[in-house]
Amino acid sequence: MSTPQPPIAPNHEPPRSSQATTILVIGIISIICCQIAGPIAWYMGRQELGRIRAGAVSTQDEGTAKAGMILGMISSILLMLALLWVIFFGGLAFLAALADQAGA
Repeated sequence: MSTPQPPIAPNHEPPRSSQATTILVIGIISIICCQIAGPIAWYMGRQELGRIRAGAVSTQDEGTAKAGMILGMISSILLMLALLWVIFFGGLAFLAALADQAGA
């Protein structure tokens, strides 16, 4: 007599990610016109990739989530460079104005 085999579990695929497309759209928007959305896309992409690695959502949208996260990273770097530019050269302009005022 043979021993009964355990039943084969159906191949259960985790649900598809609903946020990957949203992350990509936010990343594109952050590159095109609104750099302040860059850190949001970066954060959301990181969270979504964590859920994908944990197996909570399907791996089908991993590339989309990565692309949105990378666009968010690029946009965040551009935002920081722009802020440094404004602070540095704005500060220099302020000091130059003070020097002109003191010399007059």
